Amino acid sequence: MKEYLPLLIGIVLASVIFALLWRRGAFLRITGYVQETKEELRKCTWPTFDELKGSTGVVLVSIVLLGGFTVVVDFLIAFMVRLIT
Repeated sequence: MKEYLPLLIGIVLASVIFALLWRRGAFLRITGYVQETKEELRKCTWPTFDELKGSTGVVLVSIVLLGGFTVVVDFLIAFMVRLIT
């Protein structure tokens, strides 16, 4: 029975917290938030597949360029530190 005591205490504690949140109306606010979010997302304009492919290409090229820039700057700084030391 002693090994089940922490589990029992956890269940009772979770039940008390659930009851308090229920009485304060927290779950109704969460439901309202989700419904409002769904309504706002319906108003959004979503990109077409071609626009999505183009944007993905731009992001990939940007990542490659930024990565290359970071490697070059890191190499130069490391080279300068080696010269100084």
